[in-house]
Amino acid sequence: MTTKTLTDDRLIALYDGMLLPRMIEEKMLVLLRQGKISKWFSGIGQEAIAVGCTQALEMDEYILPMHRNLGVFTSRKVDLGKLFSQWQGKESGFTKGRDRSFHFGTKEHHIIGMISHLGPQLAVADGIALSHKLDGEAKCSLVFSGEGGTSEGDFHEALNVASVWDLPVIFVVENNGYGLSTPTTEQYRCEQIADRAKGYGMEGITINGNNIIEVFETISRLAEDIRKNPRPVLVECMTFRMRGHEEASGTKYVPQDLIDHWAAKDPLENYQKLLLDAGILSQEKIDHLRQAHKTEIEDALKVAFEAEEPHIGESIQEDDLFQSYIPEIIEPSGPKEELRLIDAIQKGLYEAMEQHPNLVLMGQDIAEYGGVFKITDGFVEAFGKERVRNTPICESAIVGAGLGLSINGYKAMVEMQFADFVTCGFNQIINNLAKTHWRWGQNADVVVRMPCGAGVGAGPFHSQSNEAWFFHTPGLKVVYPATPQDAKGLLLESINDPNPVIFFEHKGLYRSIREDVTTAPFTIEIGKGKMVKEGSSAVIITYGLGVHWAETWAANNPAHDVAILDLRTLLPWDKELVKAQVEKSGRCLILHEDTYTGGIGGEIAAWIGEECFNHLDAPVMRCASMDTPIPMNSALEKQFLANNKLDAAMEKLLSY
Repeated sequence: MTTKTLTDDRLIALYDGMLLPRMIEEKMLVLLRQGKISKWFSGIGQEAIAVGCTQALEMDEYILPMHRNLGVFTSRKVDLGKLFSQWQGKESGFTKGRDRSFHFGTKEHHIIGMISHLGPQLAVADGIALSHKLDGEAKCSLVFSGEGGTSEGDFHEALNVASVWDLPVIFVVENNGYGLSTPTTEQYRCEQIADRAKGYGMEGITINGNNIIEVFETISRLAEDIRKNPRPVLVECMTFRMRGHEEASGTKYVPQDLIDHWAAKDPLENYQKLLLDAGILSQEKIDHLRQAHKTEIEDALKVAFEAEEPHIGESIQEDDLFQSYIPEIIEPSGPKEELRLIDAIQKGLYEAMEQHPNLVLMGQDIAEYGGVFKITDGFVEAFGKERVRNTPICESAIVGAGLGLSINGYKAMVEMQFADFVTCGFNQIINNLAKTHWRWGQNADVVVRMPCGAGVGAGPFHSQSNEAWFFHTPGLKVVYPATPQDAKGLLLESINDPNPVIFFEHKGLYRSIREDVTTAPFTIEIGKGKMVKEGSSAVIITYGLGVHWAETWAANNPAHDVAILDLRTLLPWDKELVKAQVEKSGRCLILHEDTYTGGIGGEIAAWIGEECFNHLDAPVMRCASMDTPIPMNSALEKQFLANNKLDAAMEKLLSY
C-alpha cells in the first residue's frame, strides 16, 4: 500500500469512503441487538472493495452490488434517511416495504441491486454494457459476485456472453472465504477464481481486496482502458468475511486463528495508520469526520424510525405491478394479404423493428440463419447484427441482458428456440422481469417469444404448452394468439407495451393455417378476448390450437348452437367477455392443449363458479390433455391431446 500515486484529497476521500459504511454497520449491529432491526448482512472488513470500485468509476456508470456492498450506496451519496427507511420496510424506502436490505435499484444513482438468487445480476450488467456499446458511449458497468456465487450457471453464462460480445463489463468477485458456512475448498478446485478468465478469453486479475489503494487504482486503470477498448475483465478481490453470512448465523464454523489473521488486515485500520504515519491524516481530522458521520447517521435514523409504514390496500399493490401504460390502439384498415401464421409474425416483428430503432432481437441462430423457423430470415440485412444478435446457448443470460437493456432505455425481444427451453431462463423471467417494477419501479421492456405446442411429433422436450407456469406469476403479461391477424396485431402491441410479455406462438399452426391479414401496421389490445363464433346453447372458452379444434367441432356439429370464445390473452384474461358469454348460454367448456391438472382452465372454472354460479345450467367443465409428458409417436401424441376427448366432453356438457 503506497500513497505516492494519488493526491492527498483522493487518499482522504478513500478513507472517508470506508469510514462512513463502517460506522453505519457498527450502529446497525447495536440496533440489531436492541431488536430495532430484524436482519443484517455485514460487510465489515470488506469496505475497501465496494468503496474503491465505486470511487474508481464515473458517477453515471452503473454498479450492480450485493449484500456486503454498503460502500457502493454511501459512495454514490444515496440519502441515508431513505436508505435506512428501506431497511426498516417503510413507505419511503426504495421498495415501499416490499423488499429488504439491498434488493432494489436507484437509477438516479446508477445502482441496480441484487435479488436473493445471487447470480442473475451478472447478466443484467451485460445488458447495460450492451446498451452503452450500441449507443457508442465510452462507459462500462461493474457487477459484484461472491466466490460462492461463481458456482452458479449464471456466472458462466454472463461471462461467456460478455466475452463473445466484447461487452465493457468489470466482473468483481469478492472472495471472502465462505459461502455462508461452506469454505472455498468445497466451492471450487481452481487455485484462483481469476484463473477461470482464460477459459472465457478475457483478462483475469487477482488483487488484495483489503488494500483500498490497490482496488482503486486497478479498477480506475481497467475502466479507463475498457471505455476505449470495450471488453470484459474478471477481477478477484481477496478478502475475508469477518462476521457471519448474516448475523444470526454467527462464525463458529470459522477457525479462530483465521479470524485473528484477517483481523490484523482490517482495511480501514491499516489505511488509517498509513495516512497518519504519512502525515496526510490527523487525529483531529479523524475525530471531525467521525463526529460528522455520527450526526448524519443519527439524523437519518430518526427520519427512518419516524417514517410512515407502508400504505395498505390491494389496489396499491396491484397497480404497481406494471409501468403505467395506456395503449394507443391502431385499428386494422386498408389492404390485406393472405398470410400463414408464421408470415404474420415475421411481418409484425419486421414492422416493430422499423417502428422502434431501440428494439434489439436476441436468440439462438436468429441472425444469418434466420432462426430455426426462419422468422428472422433477412433481418440482419435489413437491421444489422448489432440489433439482430445470435446468442450463445444461455437462456438465463439473454433474458437478464434484456432487462439490462431495458434499464438503459432499450426494448428487447428474446426468442426461445422452443418454449420448452425457457426453463433455463425461468429465474430471470419469474424473479427479475416479473417483480422488478413492483419492487422498485423499473420496468422490464422485454418480450419473450415462445414457439410452443404439440401436433408435430416432436416429443416431450419440443412440444409443451407451458403457459400455466407464467399465468401463475404476477407482473407478467401472457399472450397466445390463434390466428395470423391476431398474431400480428398482438405482437406489435406486445412490443409497444413497456412491460414484460410472454408471447406464445403455436408452431403446429405456423404453416398450417392461412388468413387475410392487414398489410399496414395495427395493434390489438392486450387483455381483450374475441368471439370467433356466436351461439346460445353453450360456450367453448379456449385459445391457441384449441380455437381450431373448437371450430372443427362446431362445423361437424351444426345442430348445436355453440359459441366459441378465443381468450387471445391469458394474463390478464378477459373476465368481462367470459362472464357475458356464460350468462348468455348457461353452459361452458374450457378447452386447452395444456395438461388437465394445473392448467389455466382450473383457475378460470373456479372464477366462473364464484362469479357466474346463478347463471349456470350445468357444471363448468374442462377438456384438456393427459397428465403425462408429451409422447413423440403420432398415435400416442393424438391420444395425449385434448382434442381426442372433445366430442365426449361436449356431449356431457350439452346433455347435462
